[in-house]
Amino acid sequence: MSISEQTNIQPLTDDAQGMSYLNRLPRRIVVLYLPLAVFLFVLLFPFYWMAITAIKPNSQLTDYNHYSPFWVVAPTLDHIKYLLFETSYPGWLWNTLVVSTCATVLSLAASVFAAYAIERVRFTGSRSVGLMIFLAYLVPPSILFIPLAVIVFKFGIYDTKLALIFTYPTFLIPFCTWLLMGYFRSIPFELEESALVDGASRWQILIRVILPLAVPGLISAGIFAFTLSWNEFIYALTFIQSSENKTVPVGVLTELVRGDVFEWGSLMAGALFGSLPVVILYSFFVDYYVSSMTGAVKE
Repeated sequence: MSISEQTNIQPLTDDAQGMSYLNRLPRRIVVLYLPLAVFLFVLLFPFYWMAITAIKPNSQLTDYNHYSPFWVVAPTLDHIKYLLFETSYPGWLWNTLVVSTCATVLSLAASVFAAYAIERVRFTGSRSVGLMIFLAYLVPPSILFIPLAVIVFKFGIYDTKLALIFTYPTFLIPFCTWLLMGYFRSIPFELEESALVDGASRWQILIRVILPLAVPGLISAGIFAFTLSWNEFIYALTFIQSSENKTVPVGVLTELVRGDVFEWGSLMAGALFGSLPVVILYSFFVDYYVSSMTGAVKE
């Protein structure tokens, strides 16, 4: 190469800005802080509203001429005391916890086998089966609860927690299966093939190879299933009649609303306390949840 050609060579430069466009404070406020503040406000305001309503005296709930709707003067615990000691709310919480936990466990067990068979055991029509399972999740519960009610009555489990434990998997299993199918698909097939060469059975591969790698996916599916079970309303309203067997969503609505009389303070306290277990569950497993959404296993 001649000297003239060497002098004509331009040095390589990198014009990528990356996140440097946020170095200026005005731009950082507009692009980052302002949208984040709006998001937090929209997300947290309902919880704030429930909290202040739960401790507001009845005289302040609708008297906006003398009291601010966004603040409380002389807070009271009467609504919370009424909810906890004069209603069956603690029992509703326990019923919801038992039903949600049992339904989640049953659904995860069935979904693991279904997702593993569809994604890892290669058979004709596996993709079609996976699509049909997902389409089953799209069927509205308002259509299914009528034939399910007939089955519940025939088995003699009406007005028991078993009625909900056995009917909730009808919409949990399709969703969990679809979620686990995508996660099982990200696990390298070479690991399973190596185990087969070493003489491992399908059961051993599932227990010792696939499930340990799929823990984030299992936790994510479990969180979704638990949340759906915790907030379910139609089946709980249809299959449960007695007050002591109701779940939180149904009990709060049916027992604290009497005709045109709304126990607003107790309603908000019940909604707030009812959301806390799900919030705690998410806070404990948020790392696993995020890793399952981004894909923890790479080929």
